[in-house]
Amino acid sequence: MTVDRTIARVTDRIRARSESHRGPYLERLRKAVSDGPVRAHLACGNQAHAFAAMGEDKASLAEGRNPNIGIVTAYNDMLSAHQPFESYPGQIRAAARRAGATAQVAGGVPAMCDGVTQGQPGMEMSLFSRDVIALAAGVAMSHNCFDAALYLGVCDKIVPGLIIAAGTFGHVPSVFVPAGPMTSGLPNDEKSKVRNKFAAGEVGRDALMAAEMASYHGPGTCTFYGTANTNQMLMEFMGLHLPGASFVNPGTDLRAALTDAAVERAASITALGNDFRPVGEILDERAFVNGIVGLMATGGSTNLVLHLPAMARAAGVILDLQDFADISEVVPLMAKVYPNGLADVNHFHAAGGLGYMIGQLLDAGLLHPDARTVAGDGLALYRQEPKLKDGKLVWEDGARESLNDKILRPAADPFQKTGGLKQLTGNLGRGVIKVSAVAPERHIVEAPARVFNDQAEVKAAFKAGQFTTDTVVVVRFQGPRANGMPELHSLTPMLSVLQDRGLKVALVTDGRMSGASGKVPAAIHVSPEAAEGGPLARIRDGDVVRLDAVAGTLTVMAEGFETRAPVVVDLTANGHGIGRELFAAFRAHVGPATTGAALVV
Repeated sequence: MTVDRTIARVTDRIRARSESHRGPYLERLRKAVSDGPVRAHLACGNQAHAFAAMGEDKASLAEGRNPNIGIVTAYNDMLSAHQPFESYPGQIRAAARRAGATAQVAGGVPAMCDGVTQGQPGMEMSLFSRDVIALAAGVAMSHNCFDAALYLGVCDKIVPGLIIAAGTFGHVPSVFVPAGPMTSGLPNDEKSKVRNKFAAGEVGRDALMAAEMASYHGPGTCTFYGTANTNQMLMEFMGLHLPGASFVNPGTDLRAALTDAAVERAASITALGNDFRPVGEILDERAFVNGIVGLMATGGSTNLVLHLPAMARAAGVILDLQDFADISEVVPLMAKVYPNGLADVNHFHAAGGLGYMIGQLLDAGLLHPDARTVAGDGLALYRQEPKLKDGKLVWEDGARESLNDKILRPAADPFQKTGGLKQLTGNLGRGVIKVSAVAPERHIVEAPARVFNDQAEVKAAFKAGQFTTDTVVVVRFQGPRANGMPELHSLTPMLSVLQDRGLKVALVTDGRMSGASGKVPAAIHVSPEAAEGGPLARIRDGDVVRLDAVAGTLTVMAEGFETRAPVVVDLTANGHGIGRELFAAFRAHVGPATTGAALVV
């Protein structure tokens, strides 16, 4: 199948744009590879420290003839998605021994939960946690003892941070190991209804708590299609998971077998064997284009528009918002998973899931079929699904037809002909909107602005009953340099209530929204940010703002707008409390949202 012309053109553009970065990156990778297995260069004293506590594996480690696998884990038991990782190190060590290898926990990385910090000061450290995770994983891998790596992580900033680290250690073969989604609980739309009723004062906190606990009820990722599950999709589309591994529930025999298989595969693709697959070679422009295609086809989280450019730069690949926009124009939206529909990821997986979707997109020429993966050469391997037959893990052909066309549809007959995300440009800057869950009649909103400098002001205005007409709610000074670019998802119930009352409502912000955000049109990641004197700092109450997701424009229609002096606000309160003091250097040196809000080094 010939690759679609637009996909090929965007890939060529990325390759040309990246040449001055990717070339030196690959040279460094090859030099590291040519130095040979890293443990050969450790002094005896170095090795003795590294192997002192390894018990029965000491002799094998000291000989240095068998692969040693480094485990980088984001385990904690506050995140339901990461709680299953508690038992993985022991399982991995046992599987490694069976494969003639050894495994060590190289280190742990922090993993915070945006669900806990929504609307709280801790959310102002959430985006920066991605860079902390990359740094922590870098420290773990810096011991230089490993022939391959297993990265254990799932949620919002964790996978992007681990990818940045893996790209930095691109000479090391790496397999990403998921934990899977929790089983289905209270349907997400029912939970959302209770949230809206609470925001409107129609039910009390007891009803809200009961609904939340019934929805988030056990180990595994939250079942809506937010950033965590979008991450898992990306790892499969980019060939860093084993085929079909993303959405198998924790605590099942199949989940355990897939983890064992990931260990075996990591042991088989080191420089000590005959199928060497350094992760830096897998993380090329084709892999990132395939990931963006998956993002559009599934209507995935807007957070990945920030993360993918930062992830790609770690492997010498330079992405631009225009790449996302162009790919979105030719990739059909094939899935409806909450907040884009009523189904959750378990229903999506049962309907045919990623294997069906990858197969459809390959047949349509919308993916690079020749991309290298950890499983082998060619993305066609990811059309298959894993099964247990007589206790043995096998891969068989996946679904060739959707088993529920209300959830998953073929590429030739999609829910909509273009992807779930749209770039916005205009005199307010550049931003992005997730349109997959927004009703078509709400894709264009033109209304007077109400301008706020933090989300608490919006909540106070809502409680005071100040929103009575069509409104574009502008929440500025929420960018990475202002306060770490928090998600503003806690505004969603209030804005949804206004929309349900018949008002036309939109949000415009230099901050982020949750990957779970849905039906309210939101222009987010607007750059340049207000704290840098961007256009949002010049907007005033009453200025008419037009958000047009059809044309891809974001404009303010106010005479003399360009010549106004930008507003300057006191941001000192963002610099302390709940650990924010520790991140002053991050706020001072972070780059713009358009290039991934990454630290400038």
